[in-house]
Amino acid sequence: MKKAIIYLVVFAAIQLIVPQLILRTYSLIAGSEPEMNATMMIISLTASSVAGIALFLYLKWAEISPSYIRSRPWAVLFWCAIAAFGAIIPSSFLQEVMPELPNIVEDEFDMILRNRWGYFAVGLLAPVSEELVFRGAILRALLRWTSRHWVAIAISAVLFALIHANPAQMPHAFLIGLLLGWLYYRTDSIVPGIVYHWVNNSVAYVIYNLYPDPSLKLIDLFGSQRTVAAAVLFSLFILLPALYQLYLRLKKA
Repeated sequence: MKKAIIYLVVFAAIQLIVPQLILRTYSLIAGSEPEMNATMMIISLTASSVAGIALFLYLKWAEISPSYIRSRPWAVLFWCAIAAFGAIIPSSFLQEVMPELPNIVEDEFDMILRNRWGYFAVGLLAPVSEELVFRGAILRALLRWTSRHWVAIAISAVLFALIHANPAQMPHAFLIGLLLGWLYYRTDSIVPGIVYHWVNNSVAYVIYNLYPDPSLKLIDLFGSQRTVAAAVLFSLFILLPALYQLYLRLKKA
C-alpha cells in the first residue's frame, strides 16, 4: 500500500510541477508571463505525460514487456475497442441521472479539445501514461499488498478517479478504472487497458468536436426519452457481449 501511495504522490507532483517549470522557462526566454492558452496547456499536458512515463520506467516502478504482444492477443484488443464504444452512451446516461457535479476544468478542456493537437495529448499520450502509472505501477503494487484482487482494483479505481481532480469526471473515471483494473489483473499487461483507454478518449474527442456544447444531453441528440432508452439498450447489446468475450479470452501471456 505504501508503494502505491508513493507512486500516486509522485505522479500528482509531476502534473503540478512540470507545467510550472514550462511556464517559468518560457518567462525566462520570452521575458514575460505566457498567456495560458490551448497551446501552453497542450505542451504542459504532453510534457507531464512524457515525464511521468520516463520517470516510472527509469525507476522501474512500471515495466514494459513485449511478451503480451508476442502472444498475439488481437481478438482481446478488438473486444476491448468494442467494449469502449459500447460503454459511451450507458456511461453518459448514468452520469445524467446522477446529481449534477461541478465541472471545474470545463474551460480548460474546451480549449484543449477544440485544438487538433489536443488529441495528441488527450487521445494518445494520456492513455499510455495513465495506464503505465495506475495499472502498471499502482495496481501492481496493490495486488502484491492484498490477495483480494477486487479490493486492489477498487482502490486503484478510486485513486484514478481522484487524480482527475474534477468532480464531473470522477464517476465515469471510477467505473472505467474498475474495468481497466480487471483487464490488467487478468492479463498482467497494460496493453488491453491502453487500447480501451485510447478508444474511450478518442470517441470523447470526436464527440466534443461534433457537439461542442458541454450542456448537451442525450435527449438533445436522440430527440425523445424513448429513443434515448433505445440507444442505451442498443449500446448494452454491444457492451455486454464484448465483456463476455473478454471474460472468455483474457489471459496472461
